[in-house]
Amino acid sequence: MDQYKFEIKEEDLDIYQEQYKNDTEQQEPRLTEQERSISRIKEEQQDLGLIEQERSISKLKEEKNDLGLTDQHRSTGRIKEEQDHSTSGAEEEQQDLDRAGPTDQQKQTGIRASRLYQEFGKAFTRPLELKNHQKSHSGEKPYSCDKCDKTFTARSSLKTHQQIHTGERPHTCTQCGAAFHCLSALRRHYHIHTGEKPHLCDQCGKAFSRLSLLLRHQLVHTGEKPHSCEECGKAFSRPSHLLRHQLVHTGEKPHSCEQCGKVFSRISHLLNHQRVHTGEKPHSCEQCGKSFSQPSSLVTHQLVHTGDKPHSCEQCGKTFSDSGSLLKHHRIHTGVKPYWCEQCGKTFSRPCSLVTHYRIHTGEKPYSCEQCGKAFSKSSNLLKHLHLHTGEKPHSCDQCGKAYSRLSHLLRHQLVHTGEKPYSCEQCGKTFSDSSSSLRHKHVHTGEKPYSCEQCGKAFYRNSILQKHLYIHNGEKPHSCDQCGKAYSRRGHLLRHQLVHTGEKPYS
Repeated sequence: MDQYKFEIKEEDLDIYQEQYKNDTEQQEPRLTEQERSISRIKEEQQDLGLIEQERSISKLKEEKNDLGLTDQHRSTGRIKEEQDHSTSGAEEEQQDLDRAGPTDQQKQTGIRASRLYQEFGKAFTRPLELKNHQKSHSGEKPYSCDKCDKTFTARSSLKTHQQIHTGERPHTCTQCGAAFHCLSALRRHYHIHTGEKPHLCDQCGKAFSRLSLLLRHQLVHTGEKPHSCEECGKAFSRPSHLLRHQLVHTGEKPHSCEQCGKVFSRISHLLNHQRVHTGEKPHSCEQCGKSFSQPSSLVTHQLVHTGDKPHSCEQCGKTFSDSGSLLKHHRIHTGVKPYWCEQCGKTFSRPCSLVTHYRIHTGEKPYSCEQCGKAFSKSSNLLKHLHLHTGEKPHSCDQCGKAYSRLSHLLRHQLVHTGEKPYSCEQCGKTFSDSSSSLRHKHVHTGEKPYSCEQCGKAFYRNSILQKHLYIHNGEKPHSCDQCGKAYSRRGHLLRHQLVHTGEKPYS
C-alpha cells in the first residue's frame, strides 16, 4: 500500500490535481451553501490525506536510504531531484503571485487557485508552500550554504543564493542585456524600462517601482528609526546608515585610493576624491558654465547667482550661503580653535589656516610670481603682489577717492575720516587706528626689540626699520629720482632730494 501511494505521489498527483481543479470550477456555480461546506470539508480531509502520504513517503525513503538504494532507486532519486529543481522556478513565480494578490477573475469567482491550503488565514496553492511558510513561524531553516553557512527555509532560496558565489546570472534583460541571479530581480529591473511605479504612498502620493522603497519612504512620515547603534544609542531609519555610522566608533576606513593610498570610510567619499586625480568635473552651472567635481559644490555655487544666504548666525545675525561657512563663523564667538600645530602648539579655527601655518616651519612657498619670480606661502599674498606689476588699485575710498591695492589698506585709511581709534594701550591709554601700530607701541613699554640684524647684531622693535637698516650692509638703494637718476636707500631721503628740483622750501 505504501508503495502504491508512492507511485501516485510521484507520477499522477499533478494530473489528479488538474482534473480536480477543472471539475471543481465547473461544479462550483451550481453548489448550494450546504454543498460548498461539504466540499470544503472534503478538501481539508484530502489535504490531510496528502500530508499523511507525504509523511509515509518520507519515512519509506529514510528506510530505503538506511538499507541502501539500488541503482534503479538511485536513478529515481536523481529524477526526483531534477523535478524539484524544475519546480523551484515555479515556486518562485508562485511566491510573486502571492505577493501580487488575486487577479480580477479570481476576485469575482472567490477562487484564488485550484486548491487552497490555509495557515492563520494565509492561503497557498501547494502543500509544499504551506510547509515552507510554517517554517517562518517555527524559525526552522534546514537548508544551509556550504560556502558561507547562511541558512534558508526553502531549497529554492538556497539555490538562488548559491548563484552569488558562482557568479551565475541566468536571467537577462531582453532590452539592455543586464543579468540577474533571480527572476524577481529581473522583474523589478523591467520597471526601469517601462517607467512603471506600481507602489504608491497613501500620504503624499509619491510612487515607487519597488515595495521595499515604498516601505523605506514611509518611515519619513512616521519618523520611525528602528535601527539603533549599540554604543551611542543613535537611531537611523535605514540599516545601511547604521552600518556606515558604526565606522565612526571602529575608525575603520575600508575604501582606499589606488593612486595616493588615501583611505575613506564611505565609498562615495572615495569616488569624489578620485576626481582630484582625473580632473573630472561632471557638475556644471547652467548660468555661467562653471563646473564642479561634487554636486554639493554646485548647489553652493548657484547661491552666488541667486544671492540667497539661508544660513544665519543667531548671535550676530550674519548670513552665509552654506552651512560650512556658518560653522567656521561660530568659532569667532566661541573662540574654539580645534586645529593645532604639532611643532609650536599654535591653534587655529580652520584647517586651511593650519596648512598655511605649517609652511612657516617647512619654508615652503608654492605660489610664485611669473613676472619677477618672487614666491609666497599664501595664494592671497601672491594676488596682492601682482597689483605691484599691474598698478591696479581696485579698492577706493568713497569719501576722498583714494585708491589702494589691498582692502586692509582701504579699511585702515577710512579710519582717518571717521577719526576712530579702536585699539588702545593698556598701560598708558594711547589709542591707535590699527592693531599693528598698537603692537609696535607696546615695545616702548617693554623695551623689547625682537628684530635683530644678523650681520651687526643691532636690534629694532619694527621689522620695517630692520629692512631699511639692511640697505647699509648690502648697499641697495631702491628709491631713485625720476629727473636725475640719483638713488637713495630710504624713501624719505628721496623725497627730501626732490625738493632740489622743484625749488620748494617747506620749512620757513
